Amino acid sequence: MRKITIIFALLIALAAVGENASKRPKRGKKTVKTHHTAKHKKKTSRKKVVVKKIVPIDPRLDDPDYDPFLQCEDTCSHVHGIDLSHYQGQVFWETVGENTKTAYVYLKATEGGDRVDDLYERNIQLAHRYGLKVGSYHFFRPKTPLRLQLENFRLQCRPGEQDLIPMLDVETTGGLPTEEFCDSLIAFLGMMEREYRQAPLLYTYRNFYNKHLVGKVDDYKLMIAMYLPEEPVLADGRDITMWQYTSKGQIMGIKGYVDKSRFMGKHGLRDIRFRHIHIKGADPDAIPRYERESAQMKRRNW
Repeated sequence: MRKITIIFALLIALAAVGENASKRPKRGKKTVKTHHTAKHKKKTSRKKVVVKKIVPIDPRLDDPDYDPFLQCEDTCSHVHGIDLSHYQGQVFWETVGENTKTAYVYLKATEGGDRVDDLYERNIQLAHRYGLKVGSYHFFRPKTPLRLQLENFRLQCRPGEQDLIPMLDVETTGGLPTEEFCDSLIAFLGMMEREYRQAPLLYTYRNFYNKHLVGKVDDYKLMIAMYLPEEPVLADGRDITMWQYTSKGQIMGIKGYVDKSRFMGKHGLRDIRFRHIHIKGADPDAIPRYERESAQMKRRNW
């Protein structure tokens, strides 16, 4: 009897365990449901809003006569030219000389107290050979001793080889305060003027002039660089002799880009012509130089 009671109790216990097991939630379905919910939320958070950019259309494209390959010298009657340095590499001067719209070239000769452009000698000889009017320029370094800079330029820019007045390229204050920088610049311009017996041409950017040079260099002709379609106007209304209107010009005979400039208003080559003057009692070492100038001037049709 006791055994029957124990067996009966065990059967009741097993039946209870089975009933509880049937009531438990199925984990697999719950896990899948939770997974799908998270995935749905993730997709919603990644949704991006696409904003279309509006690209302005150049109004010139609506002009049936517009030619994007036309350059300034093709559309105006001003006198045009270029300036070059070693950055342009080997130039095919015969091809450049055949371009009747390029009348002159300014060549970089020196920079600071000791730098000489590697291609200056080659460029000046060939530019003359193929008929261009030639001038030379010096890149000014305000902190470098002025006497060293003048001597560096003087050794390269020989009067007998110049058709155009020397040009001073001014693009940096060298970190000097404006007043100190201007004192250095004006002193150097005076030294150049005494050396070559004529005032040099001053090259700078419009914004640089407006910030540092207004009212400081009124006695010097200006070439102003500004790469915009309209002609440059300075803050003080100064007369501008020449305008460098692009640094990305192209010309047959020169690989890559080249700086192009033109005269403003009624200005022309005669405004920057180098005056070759024979000085009595000059240094004997300089006399042959002036004798060469006379012979060269006769060959150049000014």
